[in-house]
Amino acid sequence: MLALALLLAAVATMVALGEATRDRSALDSLPAGSQSAAVAEARKQLPDQDTSQAIVLFTSQEKLTPQAMGIVSRKAAELTGLPKPPIIPSQDGTAVIVPVTVQGVGATDYDEQVTSLREKSRTGLPEGVSAQVTGPAAVQTDLGAVFDGANFKLLGTTALVVAILLVFTYRSPVLWLIPLLVVGVADRLAAVLATHVLAALGMAWDESTTGILSVLVFGAGTDYALLLISRYRDELRRHEDRHDAIRVAARRTVEPVIASASTVFVGLLTLVLSLVPATRGLGLACAVGVLVAAFFVLVVLPGALVAFGRWIFWPRTPVVGEASIADGDSVWAKVGRFVEGQPGRVALGSTVLLALAAIGMGSIQTGLAPSDQFMDKPESIVAADKLAESFPAGAANPTIITTTPQQVEAVTARIKGIDGISQVRPAGVGESVAELQVVTDASPGSAESDDQVRAIREALHGLPETAVGGTEAQRLDQADANARDRMVIFPVVLGLVFLALVLLLRSLVAPVILVATVLLTYVSALGLAWWAFTGLLGFERMDGTVPLYAFVFLVALGVDYNIFLITRASEESREHGAHRGMLRALTATGGVITSAGILLASVFAVLGVLPLVVLAQVGVVIFIGVLLDTLVVRTVLVPSLGLLLGDRFWWPRRVGLDSSGTPVVRPRRAIVQD
Repeated sequence: MLALALLLAAVATMVALGEATRDRSALDSLPAGSQSAAVAEARKQLPDQDTSQAIVLFTSQEKLTPQAMGIVSRKAAELTGLPKPPIIPSQDGTAVIVPVTVQGVGATDYDEQVTSLREKSRTGLPEGVSAQVTGPAAVQTDLGAVFDGANFKLLGTTALVVAILLVFTYRSPVLWLIPLLVVGVADRLAAVLATHVLAALGMAWDESTTGILSVLVFGAGTDYALLLISRYRDELRRHEDRHDAIRVAARRTVEPVIASASTVFVGLLTLVLSLVPATRGLGLACAVGVLVAAFFVLVVLPGALVAFGRWIFWPRTPVVGEASIADGDSVWAKVGRFVEGQPGRVALGSTVLLALAAIGMGSIQTGLAPSDQFMDKPESIVAADKLAESFPAGAANPTIITTTPQQVEAVTARIKGIDGISQVRPAGVGESVAELQVVTDASPGSAESDDQVRAIREALHGLPETAVGGTEAQRLDQADANARDRMVIFPVVLGLVFLALVLLLRSLVAPVILVATVLLTYVSALGLAWWAFTGLLGFERMDGTVPLYAFVFLVALGVDYNIFLITRASEESREHGAHRGMLRALTATGGVITSAGILLASVFAVLGVLPLVVLAQVGVVIFIGVLLDTLVVRTVLVPSLGLLLGDRFWWPRRVGLDSSGTPVVRPRRAIVQD
């Protein structure tokens, strides 16, 4: 009844509140304190602050005839609403660009206008002349189109993947429905609560935030559910009354799940240290999601499971008196015997294997050009590439300078001598802010473009209230912010996870080993992912946010499986000693952790259904990392190190048996007496 009441309360909350909404801001992806952010803030003071620019590109294989130019001129007047519209022909006469002002802020405001521009610009053109729309407003529109129905598609694909893997895991036609329903409700409630928390705190989020949140809640929640159901099945072999079995299973699942959720929670919260508002919002949203997932699995799922009889496990119904998983001779027992036979070689071999996988990390190049952000290039990107063939490469995305009206001449004078600058033009003047647009010859995303932004900033250094922004400057600022975030967040994540493990295990040696193995998994996953990106997927660069996101998620989630293994090893060691306890823990948790790892890896791979390169790359790195952690680190590396060290693995805590066979640490009092 409690489970049903909580599910109904969750649904009522979702219906009553709904997900919070917000308008996107130009500052969401700009690092705090950067010049790009300063430009975005300054532009709010301009009379046309709520506008952007689209560029209509007319092209022909041959030089445009006077008749064709006349039609293009009339078309430009229609599109701009101006009697004398700005028409800029290329030097070879094969292309013309027409800048068009677009009202509003963000993809939602631009969508209808850009769509109309594309339709109108293509009607009534002479034969051989084509029209495409690019520019900042068009790029934002195409980026927004990526998320049209994306969360529904992502949620549906994620639920389908989870359902298939649960059916395969349980071999039951009914059992899989219960955790899927509970975690599904938790996912929707997490989206509602997370967005309202972000709104209350004034933090940024967008569709990608809720998409990643959904993947995380489904992955982590289902992992926790697998752990509970596995323990419940085991306890049904010991207890006739299913209520007694669920109480024991829930009590013994609480420690690893709370420990896991706590480490993931603090790990994700470190993202609030980022300079980028959207990254801070992602960290807090996902932290809320993990808490919701853990709560539903620990509080709602036990009641939902016990509401049905043993038949819910049909056709593999557990029977009282059957051997427990830890006492059986499963494939994981055989793996344990293999590791036990030569723990030194296993530890060395698995470490060398992971180190070899990490070699590719040394070749990683980060920083995607605007044209490389999409899996399939939309019209705005294709048009920008075509525009660069006939005009200066930076014409579609000029560098933007904001300054005071009194300093416009000084700014122009300082930058005119910089190599590669094709044009400096005024773009708007307010009472206290003036905007200049600088067109350069450098291709967007290139090293030359970076150098030109740096040269402009150096030339303007010292001028008060003057900043340099625009697409290329934003990319440069984001790269600097990503480097800073890695320097700050990486050690904080490792420190917090280490501290959480120390408090959980009351040991110093085991946490050092676990954190070191997770760190090794991370560099190995990045190395293998880079080879996959360049050799299989055709990516030349990795987005600058991928190493940060992958690190936080892999360290926080990767340590989960070690927690599941080690907490069970601690429990088994109280009766069987440290050596046998580790082997029994591997046997008992091998199946459920492997299933959980494959499920979590598959769920993150679902990010690839979205046509954004950054999300696909994050999904691939986490997919590889979770599989490495599940199949190599937790399966052989950590157990072999535990066997090599014996009782020293738990130092300074003492577990296991003394020389007389008496438990050093007394077993906990049984919850239900047999």
